[in-house]
Amino acid sequence: MNETHFAIEVFIILLLVASGVAMAAKWVRVPYTLMLVMVGIVLSFVHFDFLPQVHISPELILLIFLPALLFEAAWNLKVHHLRENLLPILLLATLGVGLSVAIIGLVLVKGLHLSWPTALLFGAMISATDPVSVLALLRKLNLPSRLMTIVEGESLLNDGTAVVVFRIILTIAAGSSIDSSGSLLLSSLKEFALVVFGGVAVGAIIGLVASTLTSYFDDHLLEITLTTIAAYGSFLLAEALHVSPVMAVLATGLIIGNYGRQVGMSPTTQVAVNSFWEYAAFVVNSLVFLLIGLEVQISDLLANNLSVSLAVLAMLAARLAAVYGLSWVTNRFAAPIPGPWQHILFWGGLRGSLSIALVLSLPKDLPDRSLLVTMIFGSIVFSLLVQGLTMSPLLRWLKLTRLDTQLKEYELLQSQLLAESSALAELHNLRAQGRLTERIYESIRKEVSAAHEALSERMAGLESTDRALEQQLRRRIHHHLTDVKKGRLRELMQEGMLSESTFRELSRQLDQREAVQPDTLPRE
Repeated sequence: MNETHFAIEVFIILLLVASGVAMAAKWVRVPYTLMLVMVGIVLSFVHFDFLPQVHISPELILLIFLPALLFEAAWNLKVHHLRENLLPILLLATLGVGLSVAIIGLVLVKGLHLSWPTALLFGAMISATDPVSVLALLRKLNLPSRLMTIVEGESLLNDGTAVVVFRIILTIAAGSSIDSSGSLLLSSLKEFALVVFGGVAVGAIIGLVASTLTSYFDDHLLEITLTTIAAYGSFLLAEALHVSPVMAVLATGLIIGNYGRQVGMSPTTQVAVNSFWEYAAFVVNSLVFLLIGLEVQISDLLANNLSVSLAVLAMLAARLAAVYGLSWVTNRFAAPIPGPWQHILFWGGLRGSLSIALVLSLPKDLPDRSLLVTMIFGSIVFSLLVQGLTMSPLLRWLKLTRLDTQLKEYELLQSQLLAESSALAELHNLRAQGRLTERIYESIRKEVSAAHEALSERMAGLESTDRALEQQLRRRIHHHLTDVKKGRLRELMQEGMLSESTFRELSRQLDQREAVQPDTLPRE
């Protein structure tokens, strides 16, 4: 069997397994991505003849999987939401990563007596919350939109920070000394700035060029192709220029998603592009999580249980210090991050494919490489299975989840009511155009009105009998009205009737009011 035939066979078999898990997930109350990890671990114990031996390579994740996942996430992230929460996102994605690396390094040096370069190397690989893992899970839980923006923004931006820090520490761990490199701190900061901002510049240029090209024609197949070229082209070009490919893809996705789609894509094209990238993210997520499970060697984890346990404790301690410490800072200068949201940021900081790609890319002759591989895999298994499986119960306990049975029923009724309202409006237009006789109009109007009234009564009954549902609806309307107010303020600023500093201050005040909305209804 040649390599091409084998690769196609592996791809089809993995998709078959992933599809079976996806169908089973409809009846099992376990997130689909986490089920894939568990199925992969089970399959790693059993050697079926039909299941080829496959392994994760860093090139597979970094070159094939990561651009698709990053672009899809950036394509759907609104720039104005990102800008409104920029302070907490930047703090967590930069200082948070640095603080985490330092804390993890200290714990491992004291607890396992590792060398400082090795301990810090582990800290750099495990500190960044992974967008593949975080977004795949949390998008299914329907978090409050501002919290979701912070989670998405941090998980996307801290990749660039973590990869740069990883490369700097790896240089030291591989044998470079501080004295031989001159001023290591200064050179590291320069490299960090060059790599990050260089990546952003590359991505911005490609994003603007692709957005301009899409405005000259309306062909959804061609525009899907252009977005694909932009996603992978920005990654490859950034690598060739030795700047951050992660930041390049993010900048490309943000510009095309927020500018290109508005100026150059028809509504039909937007739907087609959305569907394509949603499918691409589904396939890539499926393969990543299944491969993680297949790659885990339980025997190695058990043999190094002390090292793995301490690595997990160090990871959690560092995340705790970064989230709660930096949230205290950002709450003094921007819209507050409520306590329950901080708990979600702490416990929802999942690790995954990026850490695996980094640890597998380590030189084969690096001291303690095998131990680092085992510790990374152990930490990821804990993060995905323990933290991932307890996220839904935590959200319910914190009263943050909005996907309960009553709310689903209410949303169904509301959608039907809006459809009936549209039907009534269209019926009135048809009569006004003379396309219906009065008798037919009245007959159909009575039918539609009766359905409309029945739906309204059922919605009112749900609101009056479920106070928790009423509070959720109140919060949703408050959030919608806040978005409307900020949208109008943004228009005023663009029209020159409002200064940018005043706009930011008013937006901050609106965010603060929304953050302190009461969690319970006032007593009657």
